[in-house]
Amino acid sequence: MATSQKSKSQDLLVSVAESIGSTLGAIAAKADAAQKAIVGGTGTAVREVKREASKLVRKSKSKVAKSSSSKPARKARASVRSARTTARKVTKKVVRKARGARKAKRATARRTRR
Repeated sequence: MATSQKSKSQDLLVSVAESIGSTLGAIAAKADAAQKAIVGGTGTAVREVKREASKLVRKSKSKVAKSSSSKPARKARASVRSARTTARKVTKKVVRKARGARKAKRATARRTRR
């Protein structure tokens, strides 16, 4: 009977020791994680921000590439291009007329002086 009681108490001690060991391990892991968060906080935060920024750039580039190849986007670019050329032509025409009017005014002013 003494041997069975010894083994029971030994099993109990082993169980308690394992429990204490696992608890200490968990506490040590949490302390290590907290220390890393405090010490390496800025570096990891910067790395995280850079990663997210590059992800955003990649996504936006792909969206732009997809949208630029779509039919409505091509139509919109074409209409903008034609509107731009029309605006240039009108501007040139107006400038040309204004220059002609100025020249005519100068010519009449010269004639009246003589």
